[in-house]
Amino acid sequence: MIQTEFKAAALPASSFVATGIEPGPEAFTATIRVGDDGISRGVPHVNNAEYVRWIDRIAELATDAAGFTRPRMLASDRMWFVARHEIDYRGEAFSGDELLVATWLDTWTRTTVRRNTAIMRSADQRLICFAATRWAFVNLTSRRPARIPPEMRAAFPVRDSAGDSAGDSAGDSLGEQPS
Repeated sequence: MIQTEFKAAALPASSFVATGIEPGPEAFTATIRVGDDGISRGVPHVNNAEYVRWIDRIAELATDAAGFTRPRMLASDRMWFVARHEIDYRGEAFSGDELLVATWLDTWTRTTVRRNTAIMRSADQRLICFAATRWAFVNLTSRRPARIPPEMRAAFPVRDSAGDSAGDSAGDSLGEQPS
């Protein structure tokens, strides 16, 4: 059985421009080599649940790359929890495909962030999945939302509506307004 490989890669975010998605220079990128382990039974394509795992994994890799590793987060009694996923499946992926993945932050509130993820098949440059995920920053003891610290905001730039990097922005399409 071929296992799925997922690794960080220095890919130009401009690779995604042909798909209509422009992650920008602040995007974290990776490649996935699709293995048999994520293939649906009955229909020989990647199972939808696998995309959710990939979205979670690239978010973790991006956070680690910025220095906010799981051990560091646990030591601060804080962690990111998924509050909501919006996923558009636009194509299929198959065992053996190489996929390019980019993730970037779109908007901040006091206690949440929206992270976009685009997954494109390398061979034909087709966008096969786009996701917008609302992550909540949570105090692990109280299980309540916690303010995102300034050093974390500084490590993850977002673009404002003009396309420039910005440290904060207003509400987003997921309907949440800043606190």
